[in-house]
Amino acid sequence: MIHNSITDCIGGTPLVRLGRLFPQPGIEVLAKLEMLNPGGSVKDRSARYIVERGIRDGMIRRGTRIVESTSGNFGVALAMVAVRYGLRFTAVVDPNASRTNLRILRQFGADIEMVTEPDHAGGYLHTRLARVQDLLADDRDAVWINQYANELNWETHAATTAREIIEDCPEPVDVLVAAVSTTGTLHGLARGLRRVWPHLTVVAVDAVGSVIFGTPPGPRMLPGVGSSRVPELLTPGEIDRVIHIDDAAAIRGCHTLLRHEAIFAGGSSGSVVTAVAQLLPELPRPSRVLTLLADRGERYLDLVYTDEMAIEHEELAYSARP
Repeated sequence: MIHNSITDCIGGTPLVRLGRLFPQPGIEVLAKLEMLNPGGSVKDRSARYIVERGIRDGMIRRGTRIVESTSGNFGVALAMVAVRYGLRFTAVVDPNASRTNLRILRQFGADIEMVTEPDHAGGYLHTRLARVQDLLADDRDAVWINQYANELNWETHAATTAREIIEDCPEPVDVLVAAVSTTGTLHGLARGLRRVWPHLTVVAVDAVGSVIFGTPPGPRMLPGVGSSRVPELLTPGEIDRVIHIDDAAAIRGCHTLLRHEAIFAGGSSGSVVTAVAQLLPELPRPSRVLTLLADRGERYLDLVYTDEMAIEHEELAYSARP
């Protein structure tokens, strides 16, 4: 198939069976490899869907400046989509943004607004959002994407990701396990899949230190999972269970996934495979479990895949052998 643009290559990601990592009889664990989207993450889908809907509805025109508080995968995805459609993009970031992501954003031509003043909670979230409001006030052509409250965020996955999974799975999935931040991916997947598989159990994987589900705030190192605010998109009644995974366990999960399945994935993938491992002893046989591996590992080389982390993982794996 020949595509007309890079954004036409978004989606259609494969499902892979994690049979080497989870070889238990009667259990099948499937992972959708969203890391294989052209921008490197699941966020390519929502960036394309939201921008194209805005263009169709007339809210976004050629030359519009789109603004978002993000330095992670969604920022990279928006920067890519902005180039494709001749838009300007401003990413509002803080000092915790990785140098790698900032370099990627600049290569795409994004403008970077760095806030340096911590907010009343000791972080930068409220400072970033205040800067977004300043940018909107200064530029009448600016449009705020606002992924934490934008209904198109979850609609993306109900319309595309869930549809692909249903087409690829000849038999129903019993359990969905997905990491949460904005909750758009989880809710969109769950709503889309439940149209066909109404008895699906939905498990959210959150970070220790995240406040999404009312747990105490705390320091978090890994991007892509957890949040220091409760997303407006969150609908708790649609989630059957929440599992909290700390950074250390998520990092071990990344290394375990790489060693067993040769899948070089980002931090949230380590969280979900660790959560799946916790769930499996409780599941009836047979059961089919679906998860989503949201992004690639290259952007985590300085955070997850350092030499020290690799050595620690090897020592843990060796000590666990009989």
